[in-house]
Amino acid sequence: MQETLKTEQLSRVNLYALTSRILMNEIDETLLKSIVDDENMLAFFPSFKDWDKRKQLSPKDLVEKYLNVDFTNLFLLHLVPYESFYLRDDMMMETGGDNPVQALYNDFDFRVELDKARVMSADHIGVELEFMYKLCEAEYKALLDGELAIAAKIAEIEYNFLKEHILEWAPMFLLNVKSEAGTAFYFDAAELALEFMMSDFEYLTELKDSGYKYSA
Repeated sequence: MQETLKTEQLSRVNLYALTSRILMNEIDETLLKSIVDDENMLAFFPSFKDWDKRKQLSPKDLVEKYLNVDFTNLFLLHLVPYESFYLRDDMMMETGGDNPVQALYNDFDFRVELDKARVMSADHIGVELEFMYKLCEAEYKALLDGELAIAAKIAEIEYNFLKEHILEWAPMFLLNVKSEAGTAFYFDAAELALEFMMSDFEYLTELKDSGYKYSA
């Protein structure tokens, strides 16, 4: 596996892992410190990097007084981070087994611990991004093992999931997050997720058009 391709694929794995984690649960001091202490990661949060509160307060105070309050307002109180809410005509959440993504998760043995993740349904944006993270992780492993046909099949699943599910609703939701965010951190997090999923879909489209032929 060529080094450039390896780096690009690992970057996809890491960005899906990061965005899914941030959009699914409140941030904690450990994660915040890992972002602040890593210049490469902090570069993904330009507004937060220059935010006066970040420079004035400890990570503990930032988390407790601002970031977790903003997460609660955005993801639990004011906005609805679920695919079914955006796509159903009646704007109702589908929390049962008929959820449009649940059967797909089942096919790939992807289990959602709703209580642990603090989400009400499998089509939460954080869960859908975590599913993409798991797919990218499996694709990356297949590439490392030289299993190009398996990697291509996984990439096809990624393309279809982005096209038929995430991109059908998540851009609108993330624009709403940017509009409603009370902190620079969640403004940047929404921008990061939005830009990344769009660029990743462009990459997967090009890969699809090439017949899923990997090249560095």
